[in-house]
Amino acid sequence: MGTHVDALLRRVAQELRPRTNQSADVLVRRIRSEVPEPSVDEDIADLVAEETAGHITTFLDVLEHGGDEADYTAPPQAVEMARLYARNGVPISSLLRAYRLGHLAMLQLLQGEILRLTDDAELVNAAAMRLMEAGFAYVDRGSEQVVAAYQEERDLRLRRRLVLTNEASRRIGTTLDVGRTARELADVGTDGFAALVTVDLLDSVLDGEGARTPSDPPPLRRVAHRSVSGHDPGGPSGGEGRTHAYPEGSEPADALATGRPGLFHSAPSGTPGWWPPDTDGNPHGFRSALLLPLVARGDTLGLAQFFRDESAAPFDQEDLTLAQEIAARAAVSVDNARRYTHERSTALTLQRSLLPRHTVEQSAVVAASRYLPSGSRAGVGGDWFDVIPLSGARVALVVGDVVGRGLHAAATMGRLRTAVRAFADIDLMPDELLTHLDDVVIRLQREEGRDDGELGATCLYAVYDPVSRICSLASAGHVLPALATPVPPADGDGDGDGDGDGDGDGDGDGDGDGPERSARFLDMPIGPPLGLGGLPFETEQFELAEGSLLALYTDGLIQRRAEDVDAARTTLCDTLAAAPGPPDEVCDRLLAALLSGRPADDVALLVARTLALDPGHVATLDLPSDPAAVSGARRFTSDTLTAWGLDDLSFGTELMVSELVTNAIRYGKSPVRLRLIRQASLTCEVFDASSTAPHLRRARTFDEGGRGLLLVAQIADRWGTRHSREGKVIWAEQALPRPLP
Repeated sequence: MGTHVDALLRRVAQELRPRTNQSADVLVRRIRSEVPEPSVDEDIADLVAEETAGHITTFLDVLEHGGDEADYTAPPQAVEMARLYARNGVPISSLLRAYRLGHLAMLQLLQGEILRLTDDAELVNAAAMRLMEAGFAYVDRGSEQVVAAYQEERDLRLRRRLVLTNEASRRIGTTLDVGRTARELADVGTDGFAALVTVDLLDSVLDGEGARTPSDPPPLRRVAHRSVSGHDPGGPSGGEGRTHAYPEGSEPADALATGRPGLFHSAPSGTPGWWPPDTDGNPHGFRSALLLPLVARGDTLGLAQFFRDESAAPFDQEDLTLAQEIAARAAVSVDNARRYTHERSTALTLQRSLLPRHTVEQSAVVAASRYLPSGSRAGVGGDWFDVIPLSGARVALVVGDVVGRGLHAAATMGRLRTAVRAFADIDLMPDELLTHLDDVVIRLQREEGRDDGELGATCLYAVYDPVSRICSLASAGHVLPALATPVPPADGDGDGDGDGDGDGDGDGDGDGDGPERSARFLDMPIGPPLGLGGLPFETEQFELAEGSLLALYTDGLIQRRAEDVDAARTTLCDTLAAAPGPPDEVCDRLLAALLSGRPADDVALLVARTLALDPGHVATLDLPSDPAAVSGARRFTSDTLTAWGLDDLSFGTELMVSELVTNAIRYGKSPVRLRLIRQASLTCEVFDASSTAPHLRRARTFDEGGRGLLLVAQIADRWGTRHSREGKVIWAEQALPRPLP
């Protein structure tokens, strides 16, 4: 019977072989009616027919030539179809169901052919049993092979997705730049995932107006556009930098309005208007698309679009999930960059508005300044500088640094700068001013509920007097200033300055750009930073030669990562000593020598060249503590103003001198000194050794006194009192009637 069964099966195989394709069509129709998933994709549907024909041919070989069914392998089309199922995300259950159904249909087809060739019931029975045995063995062997191919492709796909997710985490958001972050998203998307990626951001996001959830189709700007081929297909929205809006009701407009992503497949007969053409201008070149709204913290920032062409399988739901994760990461990075850019711009604008914009008119120094914001992610800091004219032709030079970054640091800087100006206006000594400023910082800490030291600052306050050429300084935790002084040659001309011209700089023009200087850091104590409280500050005094260069700066100028601070300090001194020209040029040379690029920390730099008032602009008279000395003070004032050509100011000035000298003699202590200073204005100063400050009061009708300071206040443009270790000075300023020649 076995021989007859083998012969019958060989005959069945020979009869069916010419009709392999027809048999395959029958089986495919059966599979499609039972398992509709493969027919969704055209590639899978075509491959099903080839795979079915391959299985029929292979199994007919088994029947015709005999042998062990386990030695036969599934046809290549079956393995490729398993990989295609995995790439397209079709569940393995659908693959196995189609596989079993196809083989069942093939066995039924062979069974029918056996009944057609013989009516011997016993032979039919035996042939059917042999056919089922061979069929199940073949199905088991083939199933193992296709499942292995499916799992291998699936694992490969999962590894690729994991790699893509890791790459997105690593490559997206490397900077706090909105445009670069969008381009990083496009670069990652075209790295083995999509053929074309475009990123559009709302104009309101790029313009710093803040993100919003759009209701109507909003204007967008194409920020990134990447294609695997490197070609810009154009399309409705064009390339990078162009502004556009999607039509109302279109899929991109709906995605923006609702914030919901979308998966789309192009139809051969009708491609959407927003669908870009391929490199050949064919609107049907891209087969599928993903629309991904960029949403972060509840705000819609823009829209990312991913497109695939015929070279890859269309996007599926798993691709959409992966792209959503990547887009969500990118959206957070874009929002971080947007917020950082907005806050940095606001802080920088605030800080620049609080810093002095113009050189203050004064005759003590020639000053120049620079402010450079940091180039790091930390944001704008609280560095500041100031030049404050004081009474008696003096000037205050200030530089400070607030701890922290951003808007809060800039606002705190503004408050401290205002406080310094207020304290400078009452002519406090540097150490006393820093003590009051320390109290201000402590009060701010308490008001804001911060721990001690969390809100802190450093400050250097210097006062320069061009009459005495004395510079008084105090530091609250701030880096020490650098000083470059002229080095005169051996004196042989009899003018006492070593250069023969009497101006002290060696070149006769008085600008301090003589041929040789020595530079050093001032040796003085550094007090505690502001905000600690309870610790003293010290004032040091230095006599500066005319034409000296004083450089005040914040630590960002000399403190940089991986660089030696001592080397930077040496470079600063060398550059300051060798830099000729006005302070503006000195600032530029210092920055060029010390900074190779954008600084990691903010930098504030203030360079001042000291001036000196010659004796022809200052007149001093020591007075005895005797009321009779008032008349002598009036005569001295009149004679001095006549010599200066200021007779028009004689009457008012004599009256002020009379009142101020009388008060000093009557209520103060000796010695008493009168000093007149002619510069941009006329200043009258009266010194006495008492620390008691006078004040304005309203005299009653029959009072014999109390009107002196009221007269001074009416005549003078400005007046006030300043204290020193030796006593006090009452001063009054008047504008000159005409500019000096």
